[in-house]
Amino acid sequence: MVLFTLCATFLCTFVLPLALFLAALKLWEVYCLSRKDPSCEKPLPPGSMGLPFLGETLQLVLQRYTFLKMKVRKYGHIYKTHLFGNPTVRIMGAENVKQILLGEHKLVSVQWPASVRTILGAGCLSSLHHTEHKHRKRVILKAFSREALENYIPVMGEEIRAGLRRWLESGSCVLVYPEIKRLMFGIAMRILLGFEPTHTTRQTQQELIEAFEEMIRNLFSLPIDVPFSGLYRVRIKQRRKREGIDPEKFRAVLFCVASELKESATELLFGGHDTTASTATSLVTFLALHPEVLQKVRVELQEQGLLSSDSAENKQITLELLEQLKYTGSVIKETLRLSPPVPGGFRVALKTFVLNGYQIPKGWNVIYSICDTHDVATNFSKKDEFNPDRFMEGCSEKDACRFSYIPFGGGSRSCVGKEFAKILLKIFTMELVRACDWELLNGPPMMKTNPTVYPVDNLPTKFTPFRNKM
Repeated sequence: MVLFTLCATFLCTFVLPLALFLAALKLWEVYCLSRKDPSCEKPLPPGSMGLPFLGETLQLVLQRYTFLKMKVRKYGHIYKTHLFGNPTVRIMGAENVKQILLGEHKLVSVQWPASVRTILGAGCLSSLHHTEHKHRKRVILKAFSREALENYIPVMGEEIRAGLRRWLESGSCVLVYPEIKRLMFGIAMRILLGFEPTHTTRQTQQELIEAFEEMIRNLFSLPIDVPFSGLYRVRIKQRRKREGIDPEKFRAVLFCVASELKESATELLFGGHDTTASTATSLVTFLALHPEVLQKVRVELQEQGLLSSDSAENKQITLELLEQLKYTGSVIKETLRLSPPVPGGFRVALKTFVLNGYQIPKGWNVIYSICDTHDVATNFSKKDEFNPDRFMEGCSEKDACRFSYIPFGGGSRSCVGKEFAKILLKIFTMELVRACDWELLNGPPMMKTNPTVYPVDNLPTKFTPFRNKM
């Protein structure tokens, strides 16, 4: 009798739950595979669909780099999975990406996860389609015209020089990543939203930064709005109440924005500060780890009369002059190749189509990977090395397949602010190398993505004034 009771207890406690769990997994797999289009003879890509309903979202969020590398090793350049509540195909490689980026409105359409659409708003540029997208894009591009960019240069230089002075005056360890985020946020607020520093206190600015960054941290989360979920934390009503921030401080951000751009204000701030902060932090890292590259940047600045302590402030910096900094531009390109701030883009299949021998069923999400496409590109020699010369004139790698190098995406959905970002990063590099020497106190950092690439340790760095001996 005792033995019977023990066996029954064991079966109820361990065997039955395990059997139910395995049955649920099998049913989930069968359900997901039933989404295959029977009219297409091609098979689905290889891969797994993860846990019931949750799919593999938790593994992606918690173990992003390890998870994605394991998937590539196991399944190759195209595989199926289940992410953010939807069956998904993840792709990489120039030819695969080319078909997706050039298939906008024919094969695929942009569709970011539900959490992104909720947080950024349904009216933001990345969520619009067809004529609405074209109209909004035209409006936003006016803010990035050549004339407008020329007017932004003095503000960029002023803010960056002030930030670098604070780093030098600190005399101690500077956590570069949060400092650069603060710097880039201030620039984006002034230029993109017309928010002058005199109109707000430093405390209010910090509150805005913290609130905005909480939104960004939870952009990619499970599409459920329950306590402790990412969506719940970033809902403005709950956040204002919890943090006690005056709602007028949030509305003030939009006062200076044209009515047609109000829906894109959050998106502009994200693109204008978070991605550039990620790349600027990577620039600090790569230049510290490669002093020979840093020296070549300084030689180029010297040739343009920009290296002396006051030259960049007294000499008028123009777009034409910045365009002469070819090697500096190549350093930025190489940084974006090895460490693209945005890991990829999201689409949804408008109809069933075939990609690289596999069917992509209608309604499935498609994620194209920027970082993995750079990693698997065959046209870059010694692709793990930091070598800006590969982007200089005369190098065969410079004009290789354009879909092997896509830090700003491509096609009709390429980043509208890419010229703004390039100029901002070039001015940041110029001001940094002419003003500072620096040392990474922890050596090469471990990188993480959430949602942009950043150093886990925040890149503690010691800055000292640069003494020009050239």
